[in-house]
Amino acid sequence: MENQFVNYDNRIVKYFTFATLFWAGIGLLVGVIIASQLAIPSLNLGISFTSFGRMRPVHTNAVIFAFLGNAIFAGIYYSMQRLLKTRMFSDKLSYFHFWGWQSIIVGVAISLLMGFTTSKEYAEAEFPLDVAITIVWLAFGWNMIGTILIRKVQHLYVAIWFYIATMITVGVLHIFNSLEIPVSFFKSYSVYAGVQDALVQWWYGHNAVAFILTTPFLGLMYYFLPKAAEQPVYSYRLSIMHFWSLIFLYIWTGPHHLLYQALPDWVQSLGIAFSIMLLAPSWGGMVNGFLTLNGAWHKVKENPILKFFVVGITCYGMTTLEGPTLSLKTVNAVAHFTDWTIAHAHVGALGWNGFLTFAMLYWLIPKIFNTQLFSKKLANIHFWVGTIAILTYVIPLYWASLEQSKMWKAFNEEGFLANPIFFSSVLKILPAYYIRIIGGILYLAGFILMLYNFVKTISVGKIFENEKVEISVSQNWKNNENGHKWLESRPVQFVILTLIVILIGGMVQIIPMIVVKSNIPTISSVKPYSPLELEGRDIYIQEGCSNCHSQMIRPFRDETERYGEYSKSGEFVFDHPFLWGSKRTGPDLAREGVISGEIYKPNSWHFNHLIKPTNVVKGSIMPDYPFLAENIVDFSATISKLKAMKKLGVPYSDEFIEKSKEDMEKQAGKLVENLKNSGINVAKNTEIVALIAYLQRLGTDIFVKTDSVSVKK
Repeated sequence: MENQFVNYDNRIVKYFTFATLFWAGIGLLVGVIIASQLAIPSLNLGISFTSFGRMRPVHTNAVIFAFLGNAIFAGIYYSMQRLLKTRMFSDKLSYFHFWGWQSIIVGVAISLLMGFTTSKEYAEAEFPLDVAITIVWLAFGWNMIGTILIRKVQHLYVAIWFYIATMITVGVLHIFNSLEIPVSFFKSYSVYAGVQDALVQWWYGHNAVAFILTTPFLGLMYYFLPKAAEQPVYSYRLSIMHFWSLIFLYIWTGPHHLLYQALPDWVQSLGIAFSIMLLAPSWGGMVNGFLTLNGAWHKVKENPILKFFVVGITCYGMTTLEGPTLSLKTVNAVAHFTDWTIAHAHVGALGWNGFLTFAMLYWLIPKIFNTQLFSKKLANIHFWVGTIAILTYVIPLYWASLEQSKMWKAFNEEGFLANPIFFSSVLKILPAYYIRIIGGILYLAGFILMLYNFVKTISVGKIFENEKVEISVSQNWKNNENGHKWLESRPVQFVILTLIVILIGGMVQIIPMIVVKSNIPTISSVKPYSPLELEGRDIYIQEGCSNCHSQMIRPFRDETERYGEYSKSGEFVFDHPFLWGSKRTGPDLAREGVISGEIYKPNSWHFNHLIKPTNVVKGSIMPDYPFLAENIVDFSATISKLKAMKKLGVPYSDEFIEKSKEDMEKQAGKLVENLKNSGINVAKNTEIVALIAYLQRLGTDIFVKTDSVSVKK
């Protein structure tokens, strides 16, 4: 053994820690605002930038990538240096990573508020920001791998395994899900269409949860929990089983978000099977965490850090039980599109991710500032306020989801829908939305207590930005080890094997869907959108309408009775991107252009409903969109959009594209004339006209059954 000195970079840890606290406040505050908007729609203010459809993805991105993303990096930069007994490979890469990530967060937030979005869940950033994310993530990966290669220990500790899996998998998921054709600087179309796009998106979406909100936090748990408990990890063997089975199984589970939808049964079945199998490694990690506290449970009563860990790990166990449960078809039929989705997500985000982050910060900040926590009592109060907040938030939503499903599926004695009007279920669950606001405010209040505690702690502390530490370094690394020990001492082989393991599931599911055309049968009556309808669809995306409305009718009697013929995969072959949605705050719109097969809602109904929903549906919680009647559509950009679609395989002829402006003005003119006959005057180049044209198109391409007669409009 030889003693050496190493200077750990605490400055980068401080930067990411402060960023974590700043963005946590922003993300939680925006969460309270959008929760309030759902219960009190006047809070949308009738302004485009402050409407729920634009604010909601700002909240999800701020929480996932800003608050929790910065927490991940703070924990990784602190723990990696100490686990590998070396400074990070490159200070320049570290600070490029930090400032690049903060710039991306700001850019994403501003662009989403301006309506620049791809509409893909957790991947809404447009093309230039996707490129920036890729560059910054590669810099992070380069720095991580470089640090591992210059390490002064032979074996990689379990936390490092999870960091490696996160770095590799998030990079792969982001690149493949973000493949798109740029139309302009902030407008692009996904290279995938319809069913393919849905499958790739939820391969990304569910695994963004897996490899951003699960694997790195498990790595942090394996480092910070033993430190806080002053206990070793319970089981090395269980750690090995937990890691490899988790990263192999997780990557297959995305299709469980698309059950009973226009996806081949074999893909759905794979998603279900692997989701159920995933319970074993997930709970293996939970058990390993809890048993690490063996001999330290007496400390939990007095130590708020351990309290946060215990509840956080409990929430991890709950969410990882709930995920496989929701993937069962019988449960999914009841729960999908309801507020169960929101409750499930927030048990994970507030409980598992939030509480584990708080535990880490309560341990980390006094360490790097060489002082004691200002007030253990305040930390304990924060714990109880936060715990009550989570329960106050999610329990009403579980109740709401059961009420929603019960009302949607109910039939009366005559065999008709008991609640044919969707809005009746909205009125029923409004009390849950009000209670949820209280839960959000309580969680934010607990965070503010923590922030005050940290300000007081830091004010009396002093950070050593370059912490000089004496370490013992072995000069004789063993070369004859077998099994996992052999792999742990060979990081290049470890990285390659990890990449292979996480690619298998995606390749098996996605490649056949892209290569084998028979997996997505076409429907001859389904035609591409007209130029005006395409512009209207882009406005629908811009305003985040798919946050509240699905376009996917499942083959259940209640859904076909309420919305019309169930959705087929061939209907979506020209949809770049897909817009199936994840939740029904409002009704499904897949057949919005057709009611009972032949009766359209008048254009005037759509106009009035968009301008002031409560004038049409009393008590509606939908935002007002008066600005749509004022904003002008840039028809000069339409040709570029049509050309991009043609490159993606949409059968637009050159002649059609050439005369698109003429066709658009003609269709808009007819719609405006129709509105004028109803006493509504609006310019034909406004966004509202294009959006109405799109809404009136929905569902009109296929035959819809009306009693015993099939008709097609």
